[in-house]
Formats: sequence, structure tokens, C-alpha cells
Amino acid sequence: MPSPLLTIGELSRRTGLSVSAIRFYEASGLVKAIRTGGNQRRFARADIRRLSFALIAQQLGLNLAEIGAALATLPKGRSPTRADWQAISRRIRAALQQRIAMLERTRDLLDGCIGCGCLSLTRCRLYNPGDRAARAGAGPRFLMGDRARDFE
Repeated sequence: MPSPLLTIGELSRRTGLSVSAIRFYEASGLVKAIRTGGNQRRFARADIRRLSFALIAQQLGLNLAEIGAALATLPKGRSPTRADWQAISRRIRAALQQRIAMLERTRDLLDGCIGCGCLSLTRCRLYNPGDRAARAGAGPRFLMGDRARDFE
């Protein structure tokens, strides 16, 4: 039976994270090492899942505070269950849906007028004549969710 505790090197091999990244996540409070008598770090096997979640969550666009808040809801003293992970999934689902919508808008609009005010493309002059989108504020208004028809 495998040991319930892993060295930082074993955790690195299992998660694909560098040792320095694991130390960073530890310093950030996402995982907590147990120290041996010789002051070596040992991690619970459940930390494989925690760090894997952190890695994927960052790739999905969640920041460290959001990841920490999600992981803080996991139980202390026992390995998280499927229900624990499902609860985290439900909590971050809205943020992920917002990011998906932004990516889809970017995919669909990036080659045309994005409402940034440059008016450099022929389509910009049609969708954002006179830079009407600037009424809503700075930035690429159409990528941020405004629509050309909002400024007619």
C-alpha cells in the first residue's frame, strides 16, 4: 500500500508542478506540508488533487484568491469526497461561464469591429460609427459585452 504522505519530489512528479511551484502554493496557503523531525516537507496524498485543481483552475483563468477560496471550503483532516469537489464545481461554474462567454465573443468578433474606437476597419465604421461605443466607457466595448445596437 502506498504511503499516505508524499515528499515534495513525489508530489512534483505526480502533479507535473515544479518543486518551486509547490513551495509557492504552500506559501500561498493552498496546501500545507507536515514537517518531519528532520524538517522535511511531507504532503497528504489528497494534495495531489488540490494542486491539480489549482493548476487547471489557473489555466481556466481563476486567480490565486479564487482558487484559495474554493480550496478553503474543503474539509480539514480528511480527504475530500466527490461531493466536496462537486460543491466547488457549483461555486465556480458562474465564473467559468462568464469566461467562456468572453472567449466566445472574442472568437466571434476579434477579426471585425470590437468597439475599441480605432475605426480602422471598414466594418468599424458600420458597427461603431463615430466611435459611439465610447459612450459606455473605455476599452473594447463589444468584446466586453456591449452590442452595436446598444448605440444606435
